[in-house]
Parts: sequence; C-alpha cells; structure tokens
Amino acid sequence: MHAEFRPVLPNFEHIKRYWDSGRGSVVAKVLPGEFYVSKNNELISTVLGSCIAACVYDEVLGIGGMNHFMLPIQKGVELKNAHSLSCRYGNWAMEYLINEVLKNGASRCNLKVKLFGGGKIISAMTDIGLGNISFAAAYIKEEALNLVAHDMGGPWPRKIFFHPNTGKVHMKKLKNLHNNTIEKREVRYLQNLKKQEVVTDIELF
Repeated sequence: MHAEFRPVLPNFEHIKRYWDSGRGSVVAKVLPGEFYVSKNNELISTVLGSCIAACVYDEVLGIGGMNHFMLPIQKGVELKNAHSLSCRYGNWAMEYLINEVLKNGASRCNLKVKLFGGGKIISAMTDIGLGNISFAAAYIKEEALNLVAHDMGGPWPRKIFFHPNTGKVHMKKLKNLHNNTIEKREVRYLQNLKKQEVVTDIELF
C-alpha cells in the first residue's frame, strides 16, 4: 500500500479508494447516493449522468467533500422550493455533506461550492437532469452559499476529479461513451429511491 493512503475521516471507511498512477494520487470513488469528505492530499472522483455532484470546500483550511445525488421527482411535478418534501434526498445529500465538512474543521464563511452534472442521458426520463439542476440552484440560493463554478445540463455524462484541499476540479465530458452503464446505474438508483419513498415515511434530516 502506498504511503499516501492516509487514514480516512470517521464514517468514510466504506468509500473505495485506489491508487491512480497516471495522476500520482489516491482517488476516493463516490457512487450514487454516497458522499466523501477529506483533509488528505487526494482526489475525489465520480461519473455523473443525470445526477448532480456538489463539491464543497474550505480552501483556507484545506478540507472539502463531494456528494452524488438525484431527486426522485415525478414527471410534471413542479419544484416549489429546495426544502419541499420531494427534495428531501437532495436536501439530505447537501446537508450531510456541508455538516461533515464543517464538523471536520471548515469555517462556514470560507465555504465555496462547485456543481456538476444534470445531463440529459436517461432517454426515457428526459427531465430528470433538469429537475436536479433546478433543485441545486434553488438550494444554493436559499442557503446563501457561495457558488463559484458550475457545469450542468447538456446531453453527455461527466467524469469529475475534485481536490478537497484546494477546490480544483478536473472535468471530462464523456462525449464518446458508447455503453449505457451510467444510464443503467442511475435508473437503478432512481428506482431504489422511489421504492424507499413507497415503503418508508422516515424523515432523513
């Protein structure tokens, strides 16, 4: 194991990390529904289709994190505000990420946010990405967060590499992706969210 594999912060032991020799860095891989916070000199990566990833960081104190989420909003349901019941999964993803970044030493006044994703890649559900973008924009506004960069929408998936110490993001648009792995994964994630809605009335926050 590389010396660069420093211990993770509490509650993030389940996140898969690997050594990327091309980037010369440890990379923590975030899947749909997950988030990860780090003070280490490492990268956080995810691949986004319709989902959104928020990168939240305090570059002064060198800590940041990234989530990966989707809203199970039904077709034709209008987004009233970012704290409505239909947005609770997005709220959960944002609240937990921000709280963990703050809990581990970040200062709220230093926080910066970058948003990515919301592509139109699930062919049968064309407005999923737009719903996610609307939520993310409303949440940032309602919580008065400092959004410093974003790249959302469009017809392509994105691969994100985020450096939690500095806030730097390398993004690649996967325009030549010929398989539907991302679409299948997101449809499965969305189905799981909707299933949870049916079988539980537990508040997530």
